[in-house]
Amino acid sequence: MGRKDFMCGIVGLFLKDKSLEPELGVLLSEMLAAMTGRGPDSAGFAVYGAGDKNMIKITLRGPEGTDFAALAASLARAGDAEVSLTPRDTHGVLGVAARDWPKLKGLLGQIAPGVSIVGEGARMELYKEVGLPADVAKRFGLETMSGTHGIGHTRMATESAVTTDGAHPYSTGLDQCLVHNGSLSNHNAVRRTLQRDGVAFTTENDTEVAAAYISHRIHHGDSLTQALESSLVALDGFFTFVVGTESGFAVLRDPIACKPAVMAETDRYVAFGSEYRALDSLPGIASAALWEPEPSKVYFWGRAA
Repeated sequence: MGRKDFMCGIVGLFLKDKSLEPELGVLLSEMLAAMTGRGPDSAGFAVYGAGDKNMIKITLRGPEGTDFAALAASLARAGDAEVSLTPRDTHGVLGVAARDWPKLKGLLGQIAPGVSIVGEGARMELYKEVGLPADVAKRFGLETMSGTHGIGHTRMATESAVTTDGAHPYSTGLDQCLVHNGSLSNHNAVRRTLQRDGVAFTTENDTEVAAAYISHRIHHGDSLTQALESSLVALDGFFTFVVGTESGFAVLRDPIACKPAVMAETDRYVAFGSEYRALDSLPGIASAALWEPEPSKVYFWGRAA
């Protein structure tokens, strides 16, 4: 069954000021909680923290009671590789050398077929679960996390079941993920086209299709901006996208731009929220430049390479 979530709340925060980086999780959790009214069913977020280009972080999600420590130990033995682990409730973040990950990824399905990969990247960690946004943030310890930027989503499931699989963000590329407010009318047709090109899907969510479309375009040579501009033609519907990348985050609204969106910028950060209340707790918000993103225009903020 496909889904259409008309409400939902989106947040994004990019820190220009390095002194704020230890506070990223606190700020992002407050922004998520403020969007509870737009999405009380489930929530998720991606945080971009410290990383090493020679290492990969793999965020896994398992059934309640999954022994991630035992799983990491089994992978290390089977793959003859070093594996680190950070367990967080129903999720666990593995750290492996980039050269070892292709082999370990194949072994993962054999050792733990009930465990799914929700994100991969050098800097990205991605968490999502059913429940009130504040509760989800607390379960994963969002307030303790630091980093340069993060995005988040609160879901109101208006035409589908409330499940963790239906929660955002969706990640279909290294250090890349997407959150979405709105509805795509042609996602099944786009899905079939991508499947013919070898793209695999784990859910029937229209947001996963949007994430996969953007990643697929980038894989074939587009820049992020080009991929997003192409999505304006390929994806039919009304939407606001916020895309997290290793270096920052991007915002795109459809040509009609009927979904609410507001941005704020100071010399310390750039922030996005579906409503102003998501930004109200940010430091210095009273003196921030505020504006509504224009339709069909790609906005991006990121750190220098």
